[in-house]
Amino acid sequence: MNTTAPTPATGNGSTAFPLALRRVAIDTYRENVAYLHRDCEVYRAEGFQALAKVEVRANGRRILATLNVTTDPRIVRCNELGLSEDAFAQLGASPGASVVVSQAEPPTSIPALHRKIAGERLTRDDFQAIVRDIAEHRYSKIELTAFVVASNQGELDREEVYFLTEAMSAVGSRLDWRERPVVDKHCIGGIPGNRTSMLVVPIVAAHGMLCPKTSSRAITSPAGTADTMEVLANVELPMERLSEIVREHRGCLAWGGTAQLSPADDVLISVERPLSVDSPGQMVASILSKKIAAGSTHLVLDIPVGPSAKVRSMPEAQRLRKLFEFVAARLNLALDVVITDGRQPIGGGIGPVLEARDVMRVLENDPRAPNDLRQKALRLAGRMLEFDPDVRGGDGFAIARDILDSGRALAKMNAIIQAQGGKPFDHNAPALARLDFVVAAPADGVVTAIDNHQLARIARLAGAPKVPGAGVDLQRKLGDPVVAGEALYRVHADFPADLEFARQAAARASAYTIGRVVEVPHMYVEL
Repeated sequence: MNTTAPTPATGNGSTAFPLALRRVAIDTYRENVAYLHRDCEVYRAEGFQALAKVEVRANGRRILATLNVTTDPRIVRCNELGLSEDAFAQLGASPGASVVVSQAEPPTSIPALHRKIAGERLTRDDFQAIVRDIAEHRYSKIELTAFVVASNQGELDREEVYFLTEAMSAVGSRLDWRERPVVDKHCIGGIPGNRTSMLVVPIVAAHGMLCPKTSSRAITSPAGTADTMEVLANVELPMERLSEIVREHRGCLAWGGTAQLSPADDVLISVERPLSVDSPGQMVASILSKKIAAGSTHLVLDIPVGPSAKVRSMPEAQRLRKLFEFVAARLNLALDVVITDGRQPIGGGIGPVLEARDVMRVLENDPRAPNDLRQKALRLAGRMLEFDPDVRGGDGFAIARDILDSGRALAKMNAIIQAQGGKPFDHNAPALARLDFVVAAPADGVVTAIDNHQLARIARLAGAPKVPGAGVDLQRKLGDPVVAGEALYRVHADFPADLEFARQAAARASAYTIGRVVEVPHMYVEL
């Protein structure tokens, strides 16, 4: 180990000491973290404190990070600076490279943050400053939490939501496909198995419309679109390759994390999710900023409504719809909001492999395909097709159905899968996790309620999405008659501990209610 004192170097107008870069294999989830040894000369000379913000520079690049201090040389030595996985990737330097660390300037937007904490209304300039500082990782987790909570408690008015969305879409990369329309579809979430995007994209692309779908991975759900598509193909593609695929096939289904679209949103999500904060204003800004940054000109938005959905009532859905429409209009984004039935999961499976099975069965017009997934995808695809000026209003559903029934959607999906480095998959015998158990009906009757949140939790406890073959395979849906002892669903897991966690959760609350036909909640219809 090198025990000589580091040689002073000049950087940022002040004396600094170069250290050797070390990659610390810790996933800090959207937070840049730097590690210094407590006996490091730089730590003592600069007067650093744990959890302070520091600036790290190497090869003309710089990042901001939160400082953690250690006494364990196995994590970082006295002549080294460690960086967490995210921070290391952002800096783009090699292990052992010479780096310089210094105190970071405090965020210039802190006065605006304090005004929002006090309940004041912020201006466009305020939001631009706050979002810029968030995207540059100038805020600590405490400051981020303060902004999220303050924006939630003193609900943003619609002008503030517009300012926040505009600011978030302006920071980071912004794609321009140089044509119109560029269509996309998004669901506000909360409904397990809702893999309509993987059907809508090939239908719309087969029609000839441009649909570059960059999707998220699961954060609190058992599978995101990117997790399910990864069962079939690679989803982590460089933007150059992604652009080639979109140009050739008119669509893609990829993870959006490599594109750096609305990076401030990714940072905010890292705080919102653990707090279970999902206010209407922050939801609108999160979704629309990503779509604008991705180059979308037309968007179909799915708002499911149901007793255990994110949106529980029709009046709440209408208020959210109006807020989305106001902000989208100000940003020149054509928006079609569809309010859908969110009383229960969509499709037959919850978890990446099970959801991929359902998607491929629908595309192949397999008799075992879940009809609710097919019908919902056709309705959404139909609305997207009506963005085409050559398609008359009301004709979209029939066109989408023809594309699906004729096999053109399957051919397009296979082409996209192949272009994205397709993986072997057999929907007749999918590679499910090796352990399983059945949850049975406790009494005779009909299924009168299904708790989306609890089913998603059971699927996650079973290992989804980290174990792609884990999850919940549904045997009964709302209104189905059951006899005591009949299977309601089967849970799949790869590890005994995961299986036991899921079993205990299902024993405490199965997510199913058995009762009489008259107790089945009414359906929320699309508007």
